[in-house]
Amino acid sequence: MYVPEHFAVPDTGSLHELIRAHPMGMLVTHGAGGLDANHIPFELEADASGKTVLHAHVARSNPVWQDVGNGDEVLVVFRAADAYISPNWYPSKHEQHRQVPTWNYMVVHAHGTIAIRDDERYVRGVVARLTRTHEAAQPRPWKMTDSAPEYIDAMLKAIVGIQVDVTRIVGKYKLGQNKDRRDLESAGRAVLAGGGVKIGEAMLACAQGKAR
Repeated sequence: MYVPEHFAVPDTGSLHELIRAHPMGMLVTHGAGGLDANHIPFELEADASGKTVLHAHVARSNPVWQDVGNGDEVLVVFRAADAYISPNWYPSKHEQHRQVPTWNYMVVHAHGTIAIRDDERYVRGVVARLTRTHEAAQPRPWKMTDSAPEYIDAMLKAIVGIQVDVTRIVGKYKLGQNKDRRDLESAGRAVLAGGGVKIGEAMLACAQGKAR
């Protein structure tokens, strides 16, 4: 991924936060069948030593887990938000007529090696943790024990675990950091008004850090 210095995000903690808030990742592989991309939710595990692991699962009928081998290099892409930016939102455009359209976005690329985890204990743990995380906001969170054990056992047999040991993580937040403060503030407010809450707020926060 091309990352100009002013769009780079060196803080690994911020990148982890984005992944946890937007766990639906695109797993890009290059196996025997060529390039492939699968869209699956991931659980991020990071320890104090800096080791980062992504856990997920796919349907047993999905050929990806047989198309790659343990240790193969993969890429997982996470996207938080994006928005089209009109030149008309920049005050300077109306004065100098020297602005063009662009697209702002916030993404994280996690590079690593894949391991296929075709064992019931691993898969059960991944499903239990994902469920616990994403059911937490429900009035009555669903639990695996809400279903008959034999049904859950059958469902778990129909999926295969995926583990990605992250070797490199790269973040790019293209928010208009190369624009002056008034242009960035104006565009951020326009994005926010159009419903782009996540990226609009990020643009306005970025503007606050700029000198007037």
